[in-house]
Amino acid sequence: MSPLLTLQGTPLETESVIALIPARGGSKRLPGKNTKLLAGHPLIAYTIAAAQQSKVFQQIVVSTDSDEATQIALSMGAGVIQRPAKYASDDSPDIEWVRHALMSQSIADEGHECFAILRPTSPFRTAATIQRAWAEYERSPCDSLRAVEVVKVNPHKMFYLNNCELIPILPTYDVPPWHSRPTQTLPWVVQQNASLEFSKCSLVRDRLFPSITGPRIWGFLNPEPEGFDLNTVEEFEKAERMVASGEWRLPSV
Repeated sequence: MSPLLTLQGTPLETESVIALIPARGGSKRLPGKNTKLLAGHPLIAYTIAAAQQSKVFQQIVVSTDSDEATQIALSMGAGVIQRPAKYASDDSPDIEWVRHALMSQSIADEGHECFAILRPTSPFRTAATIQRAWAEYERSPCDSLRAVEVVKVNPHKMFYLNNCELIPILPTYDVPPWHSRPTQTLPWVVQQNASLEFSKCSLVRDRLFPSITGPRIWGFLNPEPEGFDLNTVEEFEKAERMVASGEWRLPSV
């Protein structure tokens, strides 16, 4: 195993799993978010620490174009893959940097079977969260697993606006229609959050049209605070308040 990318500790399972942590330098809504200090530590440090403490991964790698993120990752014993600028723009899809990382020689040589995406903007995700998600993924019949939470506004009550006419986003011919029913009687709907994902490396490496999910995705219910995502000034301030009040706890670093 490559000395630069080796993680000390015994993994929970024999299957080889790599943690990929994306930390590009550019961010418009919250500049420098991945290395911004929260409760005395850079945001990315909590994700690296949780990954290390989970003992799920054989390697932990940060994909970044940021010198600051690079130094933090190396100081904590994580590996670093330098991300090319063409994969680090605002509109770069995940598949680009994930494939770049997995196809990098220092990672490809390890022959990992699965990978996780752990984003620094979810600092309240703990080692226990990762362990639960990995256990669910191993038991699932799906290609990948993705963290989700219940939506705050049910889409059955949403409309398109077409010249002032309301067109239901989810039309139904039932009586009464979805939008006129009590919310508690509507189908349960979840949305993805940024906390974590697990998937098979072969979906990225071995397919003509690479995918980070595959056709079947397992839902891992992971609400606040573990699924809380920090991408704006307001969300960062909320995180600071919740930590200061003791209501939410961060992983130890």
